[in-house]
Amino acid sequence: MTSRSTAASSRTKKGAAASTRLAGIDAARGLALLGMMATHLMPTFESDAALTPTWIGLTFSGRAAALFAVLAGIGLALSTGKQRPLEGSDLAAARRGIALRALVIAVVGLALGGLDVNVAVILVHYAVLFLCILPFIGLPLKALCAWAAGWILGSPVIAFLLRPWLMAADPPLQLNHNPGWEDLSTPGQLLGDLFLTGYYPVFQWISYLLVGLIIGRLALSAAAVPVLLLAGGTAVAAFAKVLGTAAMEEWGGRAALQALLTDPNYPLDSLLQVNLAGVRQEGSWWWLAGSAPHSGTTLDLLHTGGVAAAVVGLCLLVGRLGEWLDLDLLLPLRGAGAMTLTLYTAHVCVVASFHLKPLPDGWTEDGMYFAHAALAVLIGMVFAILKWRGPLELLGHAANQVGRHQPAGIR
Repeated sequence: MTSRSTAASSRTKKGAAASTRLAGIDAARGLALLGMMATHLMPTFESDAALTPTWIGLTFSGRAAALFAVLAGIGLALSTGKQRPLEGSDLAAARRGIALRALVIAVVGLALGGLDVNVAVILVHYAVLFLCILPFIGLPLKALCAWAAGWILGSPVIAFLLRPWLMAADPPLQLNHNPGWEDLSTPGQLLGDLFLTGYYPVFQWISYLLVGLIIGRLALSAAAVPVLLLAGGTAVAAFAKVLGTAAMEEWGGRAALQALLTDPNYPLDSLLQVNLAGVRQEGSWWWLAGSAPHSGTTLDLLHTGGVAAAVVGLCLLVGRLGEWLDLDLLLPLRGAGAMTLTLYTAHVCVVASFHLKPLPDGWTEDGMYFAHAALAVLIGMVFAILKWRGPLELLGHAANQVGRHQPAGIR
Protein backbone atom coordinates (compact mmCIF):
# COMPACT_ATOMS: atom_id res chain seq x y z
CA MET A 1 0.00 0.00 0.00
CA THR A 2 1.41 3.41 -0.93
CA SER A 3 1.85 6.23 1.55
CA ARG A 4 -0.90 8.17 -0.23
CA SER A 5 -3.41 5.30 0.09
CA THR A 6 -2.35 4.79 3.72
CA ALA A 7 -3.02 8.44 4.45
CA ALA A 8 -6.38 8.23 2.71
CA SER A 9 -7.28 5.14 4.70
CA SER A 10 -6.28 6.91 7.92
CA ARG A 11 -8.47 9.88 7.05
CA THR A 12 -11.39 7.55 6.28
CA LYS A 13 -11.05 5.78 9.64
CA LYS A 14 -10.83 9.09 11.50
CA GLY A 15 -13.89 10.36 9.65
CA ALA A 16 -15.82 7.20 10.49
CA ALA A 17 -14.85 7.50 14.15
CA ALA A 18 -15.93 11.13 14.21
CA SER A 19 -19.20 10.25 12.50
CA THR A 20 -19.90 7.48 15.02
CA ARG A 21 -19.05 9.78 17.92
CA LEU A 22 -21.34 12.56 16.71
CA ALA A 23 -24.14 10.08 15.95
CA GLY A 24 -23.98 8.80 19.53
CA ILE A 25 -24.19 12.33 20.92
CA ASP A 26 -27.13 13.16 18.65
CA ALA A 27 -28.85 9.91 19.67
CA ALA A 28 -28.50 10.81 23.36
CA ARG A 29 -29.96 14.21 22.57
CA GLY A 30 -32.87 12.49 20.84
CA LEU A 31 -33.46 10.40 23.98
CA ALA A 32 -33.46 13.59 26.07
CA LEU A 33 -36.06 15.13 23.75
CA LEU A 34 -38.35 12.10 23.95
CA GLY A 35 -37.96 12.00 27.73
CA MET A 36 -38.89 15.65 28.10
CA MET A 37 -41.91 15.12 25.84
CA ALA A 38 -42.98 12.26 28.11
CA THR A 39 -42.95 14.46 31.22
CA HIS A 40 -44.92 17.14 29.34
CA LEU A 41 -47.65 14.88 27.99
CA MET A 42 -47.99 12.02 30.45
CA PRO A 43 -48.73 12.27 34.20
CA THR A 44 -45.76 12.06 36.55
CA PHE A 45 -48.10 11.50 39.53
CA GLU A 46 -51.26 9.44 39.85
CA SER A 47 -54.42 11.45 40.59
CA ASP A 48 -54.82 9.97 44.07
CA ALA A 49 -54.49 11.78 47.39
CA ALA A 50 -50.97 10.47 47.93
CA LEU A 51 -49.78 11.65 44.49
CA THR A 52 -48.30 8.22 43.83
CA PRO A 53 -45.44 8.55 41.32
CA THR A 54 -45.96 7.05 37.86
CA TRP A 55 -43.23 5.21 35.99
CA ILE A 56 -42.86 8.25 33.74
CA GLY A 57 -42.12 10.46 36.73
CA LEU A 58 -39.75 7.94 38.28
CA THR A 59 -37.87 7.42 35.01
CA PHE A 60 -37.66 10.78 33.27
CA SER A 61 -38.36 13.59 35.74
CA GLY A 62 -35.20 15.61 36.26
CA ARG A 63 -33.06 13.21 34.25
CA ALA A 64 -34.20 14.11 30.72
CA ALA A 65 -33.66 17.85 31.19
CA ALA A 66 -30.28 17.26 32.87
CA LEU A 67 -29.21 15.05 29.96
CA PHE A 68 -30.20 17.87 27.61
CA ALA A 69 -27.95 20.29 29.54
CA VAL A 70 -24.97 17.91 29.78
CA LEU A 71 -25.20 17.35 26.03
CA ALA A 72 -25.08 21.11 25.52
CA GLY A 73 -21.70 21.12 27.23
CA ILE A 74 -20.51 18.16 25.14
CA GLY A 75 -21.58 19.91 21.95
CA LEU A 76 -19.71 23.06 22.94
CA ALA A 77 -16.56 21.04 23.64
CA LEU A 78 -16.76 19.24 20.30
CA SER A 79 -17.20 22.54 18.44
CA THR A 80 -14.32 24.29 20.21
CA GLY A 81 -11.37 21.99 19.72
CA LYS A 82 -12.45 18.65 21.21
CA GLN A 83 -9.42 17.44 23.22
CA ARG A 84 -7.43 20.60 22.51
CA PRO A 85 -9.41 23.73 23.47
CA LEU A 86 -9.14 26.63 21.07
CA GLU A 87 -6.88 29.52 21.97
CA GLY A 88 -6.37 33.16 21.11
CA SER A 89 -8.42 34.70 18.31
CA ASP A 90 -10.00 31.34 17.43
CA LEU A 91 -11.32 31.01 20.99
CA ALA A 92 -12.64 34.57 20.96
CA ALA A 93 -14.38 33.92 17.65
CA ALA A 94 -15.92 30.70 18.98
CA ARG A 95 -17.24 32.56 22.02
CA ARG A 96 -18.85 35.19 19.78
CA GLY A 97 -20.48 32.45 17.72
CA ILE A 98 -21.82 30.70 20.82
CA ALA A 99 -23.18 33.99 22.17
CA LEU A 100 -25.05 34.73 18.93
CA ARG A 101 -26.41 31.19 18.83
CA ALA A 102 -27.59 31.66 22.42
CA LEU A 103 -29.37 34.83 21.32
CA VAL A 104 -31.33 32.84 18.72
CA ILE A 105 -32.30 30.26 21.35
CA ALA A 106 -33.34 33.01 23.78
CA VAL A 107 -35.55 34.70 21.18
CA VAL A 108 -37.31 31.39 20.46
CA GLY A 109 -37.68 30.75 24.19
CA LEU A 110 -39.12 34.20 24.91
CA ALA A 111 -41.61 33.72 22.06
CA LEU A 112 -42.71 30.38 23.50
CA GLY A 113 -43.04 32.06 26.90
CA GLY A 114 -46.04 33.94 25.59
CA LEU A 115 -47.97 30.72 24.98
CA ASP A 116 -50.57 29.46 27.44
CA VAL A 117 -49.08 26.05 28.09
CA ASN A 118 -48.50 23.79 31.09
CA VAL A 119 -44.87 23.11 30.17
CA ALA A 120 -41.76 24.51 31.86
CA VAL A 121 -39.98 25.78 28.75
CA ILE A 122 -36.22 25.40 29.13
CA LEU A 123 -34.95 27.48 26.20
CA VAL A 124 -34.31 30.86 27.87
CA HIS A 125 -32.45 29.12 30.70
CA TYR A 126 -30.58 27.08 28.08
CA ALA A 127 -29.50 30.27 26.31
CA VAL A 128 -28.30 31.86 29.57
CA LEU A 129 -26.35 28.69 30.35
CA PHE A 130 -24.52 29.07 27.02
CA LEU A 131 -23.48 32.59 28.01
CA CYS A 132 -22.45 31.60 31.52
CA ILE A 133 -20.22 28.79 30.29
CA LEU A 134 -18.22 31.01 27.91
CA PRO A 135 -15.39 31.73 30.42
CA PHE A 136 -14.81 27.98 30.81
CA ILE A 137 -14.60 27.10 27.10
CA GLY A 138 -10.83 27.52 26.84
CA LEU A 139 -9.88 25.70 30.04
CA PRO A 140 -7.88 22.44 29.94
CA LEU A 141 -9.38 19.21 31.22
CA LYS A 142 -7.83 19.29 34.72
CA ALA A 143 -9.06 22.83 35.35
CA LEU A 144 -12.54 21.88 34.13
CA CYS A 145 -12.62 18.94 36.54
CA ALA A 146 -11.67 21.20 39.44
CA TRP A 147 -14.31 23.78 38.53
CA ALA A 148 -16.99 21.10 38.08
CA ALA A 149 -16.24 19.54 41.46
CA GLY A 150 -16.30 22.91 43.19
CA TRP A 151 -19.50 24.00 41.44
CA ILE A 152 -21.35 20.77 42.20
CA LEU A 153 -20.36 20.99 45.87
CA GLY A 154 -20.67 24.74 46.38
CA SER A 155 -23.47 26.08 44.19
CA PRO A 156 -26.32 24.28 46.04
CA VAL A 157 -25.15 25.73 49.38
CA ILE A 158 -24.88 29.27 47.98
CA ALA A 159 -28.29 28.92 46.31
CA PHE A 160 -29.80 27.67 49.58
CA LEU A 161 -28.49 30.77 51.37
CA LEU A 162 -29.58 33.24 48.68
CA ARG A 163 -33.05 31.94 47.80
CA PRO A 164 -34.81 33.06 51.02
CA TRP A 165 -33.44 36.55 50.53
CA LEU A 166 -34.70 36.67 46.93
CA MET A 167 -38.10 35.28 47.92
CA ALA A 168 -38.43 37.81 50.77
CA ALA A 169 -38.33 40.71 48.32
CA ASP A 170 -41.57 42.53 47.51
CA PRO A 171 -42.59 41.19 45.06
CA PRO A 172 -40.58 37.95 45.33
CA LEU A 173 -37.90 37.58 42.66
CA GLN A 174 -39.71 34.68 41.03
CA LEU A 175 -41.88 34.59 37.90
CA ASN A 176 -44.09 31.51 38.46
CA HIS A 177 -44.43 31.28 34.69
CA ASN A 178 -42.24 30.78 31.63
CA PRO A 179 -40.03 33.80 30.81
CA GLY A 180 -41.61 35.95 28.10
CA TRP A 181 -40.98 39.26 26.37
CA GLU A 182 -42.95 41.18 29.00
CA ASP A 183 -40.57 39.99 31.72
CA LEU A 184 -37.73 42.01 30.21
CA SER A 185 -39.38 45.04 31.82
CA THR A 186 -38.73 43.55 35.30
CA PRO A 187 -35.09 42.42 35.04
CA GLY A 188 -34.71 41.76 38.77
CA GLN A 189 -37.53 39.26 38.81
CA LEU A 190 -36.40 37.71 35.55
CA LEU A 191 -32.78 37.26 36.61
CA GLY A 192 -33.75 35.99 40.07
CA ASP A 193 -36.01 33.38 38.49
CA LEU A 194 -33.51 32.34 35.82
CA PHE A 195 -30.59 31.91 38.19
CA LEU A 196 -32.02 30.77 41.50
CA THR A 197 -35.77 30.67 42.08
CA GLY A 198 -37.15 29.19 38.86
CA TYR A 199 -37.73 25.69 37.53
CA TYR A 200 -34.27 25.34 35.92
CA PRO A 201 -31.94 27.35 38.21
CA VAL A 202 -29.03 28.34 35.99
CA PHE A 203 -26.68 28.88 38.94
CA GLN A 204 -26.66 25.19 39.86
CA TRP A 205 -27.21 23.98 36.30
CA ILE A 206 -23.86 25.39 35.20
CA SER A 207 -22.63 22.14 36.80
CA TYR A 208 -24.21 20.14 33.98
CA LEU A 209 -22.48 22.11 31.25
CA LEU A 210 -19.16 21.77 33.07
CA VAL A 211 -19.68 18.00 33.21
CA GLY A 212 -20.53 18.08 29.50
CA LEU A 213 -17.39 20.05 28.69
CA ILE A 214 -15.33 17.44 30.55
CA ILE A 215 -16.93 14.58 28.61
CA GLY A 216 -16.52 16.43 25.31
CA ARG A 217 -12.81 17.02 26.00
CA LEU A 218 -12.19 13.28 26.41
CA ALA A 219 -11.01 11.08 23.56
CA LEU A 220 -14.50 9.85 22.77
CA SER A 221 -13.23 7.80 19.84
CA ALA A 222 -11.01 5.75 22.16
CA ALA A 223 -12.37 2.29 22.86
CA ALA A 224 -12.39 2.59 26.65
CA VAL A 225 -14.01 6.00 27.06
CA PRO A 226 -17.66 5.05 26.35
CA VAL A 227 -17.30 2.06 28.70
CA LEU A 228 -15.89 4.33 31.41
CA LEU A 229 -18.72 6.80 30.90
CA LEU A 230 -21.32 4.05 31.18
CA ALA A 231 -19.75 2.36 34.20
CA GLY A 232 -18.60 5.51 35.98
CA GLY A 233 -21.82 7.40 35.35
CA THR A 234 -23.91 4.48 36.62
CA ALA A 235 -21.77 4.17 39.75
CA VAL A 236 -21.95 7.90 40.55
CA ALA A 237 -25.70 8.00 39.91
CA ALA A 238 -26.34 4.96 42.11
CA PHE A 239 -24.11 6.26 44.92
CA ALA A 240 -25.84 9.65 44.96
CA LYS A 241 -29.32 8.14 44.95
CA VAL A 242 -28.53 5.61 47.69
CA LEU A 243 -26.95 8.29 49.87
CA GLY A 244 -29.82 10.73 49.33
CA THR A 245 -32.45 8.08 50.06
CA ALA A 246 -30.63 7.05 53.22
CA ALA A 247 -30.45 10.66 54.40
CA MET A 248 -34.19 11.13 53.91
CA GLU A 249 -35.58 7.76 54.98
CA GLU A 250 -33.10 6.36 57.49
CA TRP A 251 -31.36 9.36 59.05
CA GLY A 252 -34.47 11.47 59.70
CA GLY A 253 -34.37 13.96 56.84
CA ARG A 254 -37.88 13.41 55.49
CA ALA A 255 -39.50 13.62 58.91
CA ALA A 256 -37.72 16.89 59.65
CA LEU A 257 -38.72 18.39 56.32
CA GLN A 258 -42.31 17.11 56.42
CA ALA A 259 -42.74 19.03 59.68
CA LEU A 260 -42.03 22.23 57.72
CA LEU A 261 -44.69 21.47 55.11
CA THR A 262 -48.15 22.00 56.60
CA ASP A 263 -49.97 21.81 53.25
CA PRO A 264 -51.42 18.28 52.80
CA ASN A 265 -51.21 18.80 49.02
CA TYR A 266 -47.46 18.25 49.34
CA PRO A 267 -46.86 14.59 50.29
CA LEU A 268 -43.10 14.84 50.64
CA ASP A 269 -42.37 11.15 50.12
CA SER A 270 -43.81 11.35 46.58
CA LEU A 271 -42.23 14.70 45.75
CA LEU A 272 -38.80 13.44 46.77
CA GLN A 273 -39.12 10.67 44.20
CA VAL A 274 -40.33 12.76 41.27
CA ASN A 275 -40.08 16.54 41.50
CA LEU A 276 -39.24 19.02 44.24
CA ALA A 277 -39.69 22.11 42.05
CA GLY A 278 -42.25 24.50 43.52
CA VAL A 279 -41.46 23.58 47.13
CA ARG A 280 -39.82 26.35 49.16
CA GLN A 281 -36.56 24.69 50.19
CA GLU A 282 -35.70 26.78 53.22
CA GLY A 283 -35.74 26.58 56.99
CA SER A 284 -33.65 23.42 57.35
CA TRP A 285 -30.26 22.26 56.17
CA TRP A 286 -31.85 18.85 55.51
CA TRP A 287 -32.99 20.23 52.15
CA LEU A 288 -29.38 19.90 50.98
CA ALA A 289 -29.12 16.23 51.96
CA GLY A 290 -31.52 14.71 49.43
CA SER A 291 -31.24 13.68 45.79
CA ALA A 292 -34.77 14.52 44.67
CA PRO A 293 -35.24 15.48 41.01
CA HIS A 294 -35.26 19.24 40.43
CA SER A 295 -33.99 19.91 43.95
CA GLY A 296 -30.66 21.29 42.73
CA THR A 297 -28.71 19.70 45.59
CA THR A 298 -25.23 18.24 45.24
CA LEU A 299 -26.62 14.70 45.27
CA ASP A 300 -29.26 15.62 42.68
CA LEU A 301 -26.58 17.10 40.40
CA LEU A 302 -24.39 14.03 40.89
CA HIS A 303 -27.22 11.59 40.25
CA THR A 304 -28.64 13.25 37.15
CA GLY A 305 -25.18 14.12 35.83
CA GLY A 306 -24.12 10.49 36.33
CA VAL A 307 -27.20 9.25 34.50
CA ALA A 308 -26.42 11.63 31.64
CA ALA A 309 -22.83 10.37 31.38
CA ALA A 310 -24.04 6.76 31.39
CA VAL A 311 -26.60 7.45 28.64
CA VAL A 312 -23.94 9.12 26.50
CA GLY A 313 -21.62 6.16 27.00
CA LEU A 314 -24.38 3.71 26.10
CA CYS A 315 -25.30 5.61 22.93
CA LEU A 316 -21.65 5.73 21.86
CA LEU A 317 -21.37 1.97 22.39
CA VAL A 318 -24.54 1.28 20.40
CA GLY A 319 -23.15 3.46 17.62
CA ARG A 320 -19.99 1.36 17.55
CA LEU A 321 -22.01 -1.84 17.49
CA GLY A 322 -23.94 -0.49 14.52
CA GLU A 323 -20.69 0.40 12.77
CA TRP A 324 -19.40 -3.13 13.36
CA LEU A 325 -22.65 -4.61 11.99
CA ASP A 326 -22.70 -2.03 9.18
CA LEU A 327 -26.15 -0.88 10.39
CA ASP A 328 -27.30 2.60 11.37
CA LEU A 329 -28.83 1.53 14.67
CA LEU A 330 -29.01 5.10 15.96
CA LEU A 331 -30.83 6.66 13.01
CA PRO A 332 -34.27 6.93 14.72
CA LEU A 333 -32.76 8.81 17.66
CA ARG A 334 -29.90 10.71 16.05
CA GLY A 335 -32.18 12.25 13.43
CA ALA A 336 -34.43 13.77 16.08
CA GLY A 337 -31.40 14.64 18.21
CA ALA A 338 -29.82 16.65 15.42
CA MET A 339 -32.80 19.03 15.28
CA THR A 340 -34.03 19.24 18.85
CA LEU A 341 -34.57 23.02 18.83
CA THR A 342 -37.01 22.79 15.92
CA LEU A 343 -38.79 19.69 17.23
CA TYR A 344 -38.97 20.94 20.82
CA THR A 345 -40.42 24.26 19.65
CA ALA A 346 -43.01 22.53 17.46
CA HIS A 347 -43.87 20.18 20.33
CA VAL A 348 -44.49 23.07 22.77
CA CYS A 349 -46.66 24.87 20.19
CA VAL A 350 -48.80 21.76 19.64
CA VAL A 351 -49.15 21.19 23.39
CA ALA A 352 -50.22 24.83 23.78
CA SER A 353 -52.92 24.38 21.14
CA PHE A 354 -54.52 21.66 23.31
CA HIS A 355 -54.07 23.43 26.65
CA LEU A 356 -57.27 23.34 28.77
CA LYS A 357 -59.10 21.67 25.89
CA PRO A 358 -60.41 18.10 25.81
CA LEU A 359 -58.43 15.63 23.79
CA PRO A 360 -59.95 14.56 20.46
CA ASP A 361 -62.37 11.65 20.66
CA GLY A 362 -60.54 8.37 21.09
CA TRP A 363 -57.26 9.99 22.12
CA THR A 364 -55.49 9.36 25.40
CA GLU A 365 -52.47 10.98 27.03
CA ASP A 366 -50.43 7.92 26.07
CA GLY A 367 -51.64 8.18 22.49
CA MET A 368 -50.81 11.88 22.35
CA TYR A 369 -47.29 11.20 23.57
CA PHE A 370 -46.66 8.40 21.11
CA ALA A 371 -47.96 10.61 18.29
CA HIS A 372 -45.51 13.37 19.26
CA ALA A 373 -42.64 10.92 19.67
CA ALA A 374 -43.34 9.10 16.40
CA LEU A 375 -43.56 12.35 14.44
CA ALA A 376 -40.33 13.60 15.99
CA VAL A 377 -38.56 10.36 15.06
CA LEU A 378 -39.96 10.25 11.52
CA ILE A 379 -39.22 13.90 10.77
CA GLY A 380 -35.74 13.53 12.24
CA MET A 381 -35.03 10.45 10.13
CA VAL A 382 -36.10 12.22 6.94
CA PHE A 383 -33.90 15.23 7.67
CA ALA A 384 -30.98 12.96 8.61
CA ILE A 385 -31.27 10.86 5.45
CA LEU A 386 -31.47 14.00 3.29
CA LYS A 387 -28.64 15.59 5.36
CA TRP A 388 -30.74 18.68 6.06
CA ARG A 389 -30.55 20.90 9.10
CA GLY A 390 -33.76 21.77 10.92
CA PRO A 391 -35.05 25.31 10.24
CA LEU A 392 -34.16 26.68 13.67
CA GLU A 393 -30.86 24.76 13.67
CA LEU A 394 -30.07 26.44 10.34
CA LEU A 395 -30.75 29.83 11.90
CA GLY A 396 -28.59 29.01 14.93
CA HIS A 397 -25.80 27.75 12.69
CA ALA A 398 -25.91 30.94 10.61
CA ALA A 399 -25.69 33.06 13.77
CA ASN A 400 -22.76 30.97 14.98
CA GLN A 401 -20.95 31.41 11.65
CA VAL A 402 -21.47 35.17 11.73
CA GLY A 403 -20.00 35.33 15.22
CA ARG A 404 -17.02 33.14 14.30
CA HIS A 405 -16.11 35.17 11.21
CA GLN A 406 -12.63 36.63 11.47
CA PRO A 407 -11.45 39.21 8.91
CA ALA A 408 -8.21 38.03 7.35
CA GLY A 409 -6.27 41.00 8.70
CA ILE A 410 -6.82 40.14 12.39
CA ARG A 411 -6.22 36.38 12.34
